[in-house]
Amino acid sequence: MKSPKEIFGGLFFDLHLSKIWSDGKFISDAIPKISPKIILKNYEEEKSKPHFDLKAFFETHFWAAPQASTNFKSDLNKPIKAHIESLWKVLQRKADTAIEGSSLIPLPHPYIVPGGRFNEIYYWDSYFTMLGLAESKRFDLIESMLDNFAYLIDEIGFIPNGNRTYFLSRSQPPFFALMVDLLQKEKGDQILLKYLPQLKREYDFWMDGANFITKEKATTWFKQTHFGGQTNPVYKRVVLTPSGEVFNRYYDRDHTPRQEMYATDIDDVTEMIAPHEHFYLNIRSACESGWDFSSRWFADGKNIHSIYTSNILPVDLNCLLYCLELKLEEGFNKKNKKALADTFHKKSIARKKWIQTNCWDENAGFFFDYHWGWNRRTEALTLAGAFPLFCKIATKEQAQKCAAVLENKFLKAGGLVTTLSNSGQQWDAPNGWAPLQWVGIQGLRNYGFEDLAKEISNRWTKLNKDVYRRTGKMLEKYNVEDLSLLSGGGEYPVQDGFGWTNGVYLRLNANS
Repeated sequence: MKSPKEIFGGLFFDLHLSKIWSDGKFISDAIPKISPKIILKNYEEEKSKPHFDLKAFFETHFWAAPQASTNFKSDLNKPIKAHIESLWKVLQRKADTAIEGSSLIPLPHPYIVPGGRFNEIYYWDSYFTMLGLAESKRFDLIESMLDNFAYLIDEIGFIPNGNRTYFLSRSQPPFFALMVDLLQKEKGDQILLKYLPQLKREYDFWMDGANFITKEKATTWFKQTHFGGQTNPVYKRVVLTPSGEVFNRYYDRDHTPRQEMYATDIDDVTEMIAPHEHFYLNIRSACESGWDFSSRWFADGKNIHSIYTSNILPVDLNCLLYCLELKLEEGFNKKNKKALADTFHKKSIARKKWIQTNCWDENAGFFFDYHWGWNRRTEALTLAGAFPLFCKIATKEQAQKCAAVLENKFLKAGGLVTTLSNSGQQWDAPNGWAPLQWVGIQGLRNYGFEDLAKEISNRWTKLNKDVYRRTGKMLEKYNVEDLSLLSGGGEYPVQDGFGWTNGVYLRLNANS
């Protein structure tokens, strides 16, 4: 599977660096009208001619990828639930047909896209979308989306960020086990057994290198995979900690500008002294986290040029892999493979203990990411610290202190704010995001903090309703601090549609 950069070469670079289009994703998602070879031949013949018009050439040879909700007109007389139900058809894609030169990876079954500029399936978005599909009794669509993810694991070896060829170097937060669990609760244990091979292969992807990474190889792995002063052994997504245990980080194997934001990444390195590969690695790794971008990933807490994502053992990632280990233990027990089940039981116990010990800050009363190079916790207070409650890793005492922090520091007029830093990045204050509302609310429910969970749910869903009445849209993210405003920050305008907002809204109202 070739990416747009590999297929179109110089034309790809010229289109992006022209800056005629403000969003590089528009270029990389464009659909060729004719064979790429003919397009390239035409380009070589025409580009040096007087009065050559690059924009006109592009429009002659490519179609713009359709956007899911662009032409959808909301009926504000409809209740918001009815609006969301009608949007499922708008956001649904049929099984794909392969198109030569397109960046879209064809999927064999129907699926839901987020909306707006996001006209492909996204990995972690899909779990939260599925929460709403379950409330709409669309279990057929949930299973077809799981079948697509299983197909990607079988064909590619992992679930990429999205079904685009330029995403083939990275994944996203590993929610596949929770998706399987969601459908298993409806259809029974045969669902777990159906997807058990893919669950195991997903785990193998995240743990690649864990069996041979040793302290003796620290220098080798350091030279191969990282830039900076760290000396711990690292390989792809695994890090050997001082305790001798292997845990995980986000990591993108491609250390070049992102193909969907090529010109932006080129511009961002112009004033940097540090190796450009270091910046590209960490920008891309932040994209794998789903939090692109946040001061959470900045060494100085302010500037994207200080981004150091790959230096961090993220608390949320390791919590999700704990959930995957539990699901594998359950599946192998049901298959009567006791030795494998015991192996994953031991792995989950070790990961849980590590999170409880190394990510927990007793003075702050909250969970933090862990910097593997410095062998200490980071200082960024973020909603990632709610994942140990969501995944039932926190002790009762830890959960009680976390609840107080969520209420006193994160809870705003419209719900939970993502971080306490107002950096201008979209995964920072003043924005709130549907997936993190769900994680926080469900995490609190897991430990009996029903009143606080209900308050967060009420504030968030009220904000969703109010913005819908004003705009006719369900948005990707919301300003939870100033309810007179929408949301902002990031590399692109606020998107509507919107898959995970719809899903979480329906689920929260079902539980109200």
